[in-house]
Amino acid sequence: MRGFYRAFFVLGGKMFDKLESIERRYIEIEDSLSRPDLTGKEFAQYNKERVELEDIVNEYRKLKIFQEELESATLMLKSDDVEMRQLAKEEVERLTEKIDEAKKELVILMLPSDPLDSKNVMLEIRAGTGGDEASIFVADLLRMYGRYAERMGWKIEFLHSHESTKGGYKEVTVSIEGKKVYSRLKFERGVHRVQRVPLTESQGRIHTSACTVAVLPEAEEVEVDINTADLRIDTYRSSGAGGQHVNTTDSAVRITHIPTGIVSECQDERSQHKNKDKAMKMLRSRIYSKIQEEQEKKMSADRKSQVGSGDRSERIRTYNFPQSRMTDHRINLTLYRLDEIMDGSIEEVIDALGAHHTAELLKQQNDL
Repeated sequence: MRGFYRAFFVLGGKMFDKLESIERRYIEIEDSLSRPDLTGKEFAQYNKERVELEDIVNEYRKLKIFQEELESATLMLKSDDVEMRQLAKEEVERLTEKIDEAKKELVILMLPSDPLDSKNVMLEIRAGTGGDEASIFVADLLRMYGRYAERMGWKIEFLHSHESTKGGYKEVTVSIEGKKVYSRLKFERGVHRVQRVPLTESQGRIHTSACTVAVLPEAEEVEVDINTADLRIDTYRSSGAGGQHVNTTDSAVRITHIPTGIVSECQDERSQHKNKDKAMKMLRSRIYSKIQEEQEKKMSADRKSQVGSGDRSERIRTYNFPQSRMTDHRINLTLYRLDEIMDGSIEEVIDALGAHHTAELLKQQNDL
């Protein structure tokens, strides 16, 4: 990694030329966004590009300010005043450190980015192996992600749920909206294993259960063109756990995209119109995810391989309640503060996964 940073400094001129070009493009986009004749589609495209460039431009502008301040501080080193020279020396050291940090941050920001990082997501959690205990853990994971979303200032909305008889969910789907939601949650997809003593266990034995988590980037209408002739829309009566009717009208909606066989359904709202809107939102994201998976080799060929089968042996993470331990098996990270994690304090895990991914990208760049 040090070698890659050194390459940045050696090739500084080329890098700065590229950064200048990015900043000019950013200014052009901001000017375009203020045009009164801008269409909704154009606004979405320009705004998406602006968001993608924003962090790079902000960091580059900080770097330029530090460099200007360093030039001034360097001139002060020639002062006849001893005290002034000492202050200038300290300022030069501080600014040199700030400049190095900014350059390193720009190296990371200039790495090939995932075009989906700025998107909102659809989060799907399903019970796998473990029966009722797995369903209860679905609710626990939903609460964990919900509390994390609150910490991040994101908006979370229920789209679909299928309750179990024991107070959990057989499956639940929510949308999460906010800044760079996908970039923070994309490494959460996979099988999550839980080890604990269920409330129904009289002998005190530890049971192992599993849930699957899927993180699907939310698709805009302009990104997925769905022909209404390709849809089969069915309505039915909403029902809760155990077959209890939520209401007495056919408000639940199931939409099938005939060409792909992808199905989405929603019954959480009393209004058939609202359920249809939510089901269409889920359908667009599932179709979009399928398109992305087919276009990019780095993504799975289909959604099932993304989340695994739900079997206990396939897991990315284990939550062990008797030991208050969480282990992420992909990066060998173990933390002994499970209560805090289940209450939404998962920043350390997500940051570690992101740092590992960045290190891998840097390694690939350095090997070129």
